Amino acid sequence: MNRRSLGSRLAALAAVTAALAGCASDDGDDAAPPASAAPSTASSRPPGSGGTPARTPDGTLLVTDFGADTVTFVDPAARDGAAGLGPVRVGTAPYGIALGEDGTAWVATAEGVAAVDTRTRERTALIPYRTDTGPVTTGEYRGGGMGIALSPDGGRVYVGVNVPGGNGTLEVVDTRRREVTRVVPVGRRPFDVDVSHDGRQVYATNHDSFDVTVVGTGDWTTRRIEVAPYGTEGGLGSWLKPHYTAVRPSDGALLLPFEGERLAVVDPGTGRVRIEDMTANTHQHGVTAGADGTLYVVGTGPIHPSRGDGPSLTVRTPDGDERIIPLDGPHETVALSADGRTAYVTGGFTRDGSWDGLSVVDLGSGGVTRLPVGERPLAVAVLGEGAPRRA
Repeated sequence: MNRRSLGSRLAALAAVTAALAGCASDDGDDAAPPASAAPSTASSRPPGSGGTPARTPDGTLLVTDFGADTVTFVDPAARDGAAGLGPVRVGTAPYGIALGEDGTAWVATAEGVAAVDTRTRERTALIPYRTDTGPVTTGEYRGGGMGIALSPDGGRVYVGVNVPGGNGTLEVVDTRRREVTRVVPVGRRPFDVDVSHDGRQVYATNHDSFDVTVVGTGDWTTRRIEVAPYGTEGGLGSWLKPHYTAVRPSDGALLLPFEGERLAVVDPGTGRVRIEDMTANTHQHGVTAGADGTLYVVGTGPIHPSRGDGPSLTVRTPDGDERIIPLDGPHETVALSADGRTAYVTGGFTRDGSWDGLSVVDLGSGGVTRLPVGERPLAVAVLGEGAPRRA
């Protein structure tokens, strides 16, 4: 996620195991975190890195290593991807990234929100959550931060926090004080967090409760919008749930793809949901919108091996025309190069079957190059002036 045929499928969905999530309470902006929650400011380059690192060049990619405790800096032009830039330790099982104009990357991990200086490639803080997420673990259902976004003025980070077993929370981080100032209840497993263009609303896309929570940043009130174009049959065991959201540049509508068949277009003001047809016929996760409103959607493959098409990247124009670019293996999220000519699609699928790399897609020719990098790379951001702020 600002700075991814019904009838024959439902029988296969019932056997999917139930997912977990959690809840917490709202607190005031000026409430101080407990003493034990003081942010860590120690540098976290790997042992032996030594010295002062060279400045990170524009166009470098930053990916979260969901299978490790690091983020990896990637040169997309290098054959091996790393080109000597290397990983930085941030915290267990990092998930989403929000990139600030000052060069700070905010990373949602199982332990807290990490701040990374992308120019020098050092972690400068680890801000613990105020939500009780239980023991720090790894894997698809781990507690802790998932979706993350930055306010337009850069003053706040919003992170969706999963608590195994119930509803999640949205934690608000003051980027100057580097502490959590508010906790707002949202739905179950907040995969994605997005912000309206004017900063007045935050949207938490809650995978396991089939909804988006709209949070007003003025009074911190919340509204639930159900987004379930296939209904909610199957509950926690269903695959037909929302994953990631794109905010449409033209009007602020929320765009949520489902199964390469249906695009839910949500008016966050009225709560109305309109459905448009899609054509990829594949289980869909990550989504991002280009400046012109073109939508890029990651297809991970069929729910059931005998039904549906394989992994792909859908390129959908604002008028609804779609081009499907096949991909090899499961993928999760997507980001665009600053010039909009290249898409970077991560191989760190949240479920089983991930691979350690990126697919680099030439959007003109449709050519795909696989680039080995990281450990289960999940989110990706492009560094440099003019680059999109977040995957």
